[in-house]
Amino acid sequence: MKIIRAKDYYDMSRKAANIISAQVIMKPNCVLGLATGGTPVGTYKQLVEWYNKGDIDFSEVTTVNLDEYRGLPKDHPESYWSFMHRNLFDHVNIRPEAINLPDGTNMDAAAECARYDAVIHNVGGIDLQLLGIGNDGHIGFNEPNEAFELGTHCVDLKEETIEANKRFFDGNADLVPKQAYTMGIKTIMQARKVLMVANGKGKADIVKKAFFGPVTPEVPASILQMHPDFILVGDEEALSEI
Repeated sequence: MKIIRAKDYYDMSRKAANIISAQVIMKPNCVLGLATGGTPVGTYKQLVEWYNKGDIDFSEVTTVNLDEYRGLPKDHPESYWSFMHRNLFDHVNIRPEAINLPDGTNMDAAAECARYDAVIHNVGGIDLQLLGIGNDGHIGFNEPNEAFELGTHCVDLKEETIEANKRFFDGNADLVPKQAYTMGIKTIMQARKVLMVANGKGKADIVKKAFFGPVTPEVPASILQMHPDFILVGDEEALSEI
């Protein structure tokens, strides 16, 4: 595990974007695993800035996203499809056919999970997986559980996760979807490199618990202690307890 300390959110975003940019430059046809949420937005903004300067080329890149709300159509403003296009895809030269997310409109959970696992397998696996971390240690929508979920699966979102996400739905928890499709822990662990971004004092406790406590499915991110190439980029506040 490698920990990179950043001064603030901007510095964290720049350092994370630099690692992603290096991956794309070293392997132009790489597979990037991407994440949504508030934390990666600055990283995507930096990548777009470098793309506009001609420093990075996404024309051969393939992407697979961690998760998607079950039941939301792609064009819903809060779908992760919309999020990714708004924050990254619409601003760079990635090929539309190279963009992959779970299909939230497929209500056949078993079929959709099998399809998405096959997509990841068929693109050759993930070269670099970007992650955030939830306040309860969830990665993707892999919530605290009695066992690590392996492949893509449908998850019932915990109340804490719904509360954390209601700010994206006009502050109304009733509007937040109650289920999501998410990559499993095995899929994330099979990524050749994993990059996590964490910022803010609110993440300090879970960062300490996840990476300096026991490996347990009750703190899903703790499994990353076992990954052979895991990088945590955090700002001073997020890393203040380690």
